[in-house]
Amino acid sequence: MIKHNEYFDGNVQSLALEGHEKPCTVGVMAKGEYEFGTGDPEEMRVIAGELIVQLPGSDSWQSFKDGESFMVPGDSKFQLQVPVDTAYLCIYG
Repeated sequence: MIKHNEYFDGNVQSLALEGHEKPCTVGVMAKGEYEFGTGDPEEMRVIAGELIVQLPGSDSWQSFKDGESFMVPGDSKFQLQVPVDTAYLCIYG
């Protein structure tokens, strides 16, 4: 089943899919700054655009562009700067 998610007044939207080995979402983020929390570990892949990320426990920011990915530990929060509208894929677990 496909579920639509909307966050930050519609500036972040995704479609969630549960029917494979691991749950995943594919979505878009409008330019802006966001804080996300996650219960499960997740891998985020940038499909198009750029995400500048401050991962939990880090004081530094890292940039990820088209085709690059990063891991977020479970039960954590992370900061995102989105300099341009960006599409992403997130795989949980």
